[in-house]
Amino acid sequence: MPEAPAPPRPRRTGRGLAFGAAAAACGVFVLALGYLIPPAEAVVSTDRLGPDQGEPVTEYLDRARETLTGPDDGDRWALVSFTEYRPAAVLRERVGGIRVGQALYQVPLPRVATPLIAVQTPDSDTALRRSGTDAAWQLADRRRYVTAERTARILDVAIARLRDDRACSPGVVVRAPLSRLRELAGRPGIRAVQALPADAVAGRFAVEPLLPDSSDPVGPRPDDGPIPPA
Repeated sequence: MPEAPAPPRPRRTGRGLAFGAAAAACGVFVLALGYLIPPAEAVVSTDRLGPDQGEPVTEYLDRARETLTGPDDGDRWALVSFTEYRPAAVLRERVGGIRVGQALYQVPLPRVATPLIAVQTPDSDTALRRSGTDAAWQLADRRRYVTAERTARILDVAIARLRDDRACSPGVVVRAPLSRLRELAGRPGIRAVQALPADAVAGRFAVEPLLPDSSDPVGPRPDDGPIPPA
């Protein structure tokens, strides 16, 4: 029995040839465009305020003072570290009329590691006065997801003390000209003022304040002590 004839091969029409040529041309264009316009690089910020781990306190204080030198008097972001922890109610008094961008909170408990909270403070005294309560709300939201008993108890104590407006702020982040920052650094109760370069961008730098009870050299807070009652 003779074999069935093979089905005829489909003919490549002019439309198919045109489509293939267009696709190839598009691929060449995209490849060329990739060479002409390289992919955007990830933005990496190295700006940081505060002492480095293992840095002696005196070296940090000298380094902070050095950032306040120079003739330029444009506004700078700067970290203000206090000599003692302060409650939210007196933060405005500590820094005068300088704009405060962030209020920092870290509840001091002997030999107990507590989290650092940064509260954004729009340019208003009302936001600054309620920043301790706002820090408590941040911790309360975090507390909902904590299952470890010790961590949960630490957060409970920290939340209660922040809501009571206890002295829990080691410092603030401000924005002001160098001349005003130098004046602020000389005020009683101010341990250090460290300024960033003029081109530093808000929200693109890290902050780790010099705590009033920080170890020397600076290191992590020990976490082997008993948790006090709220």
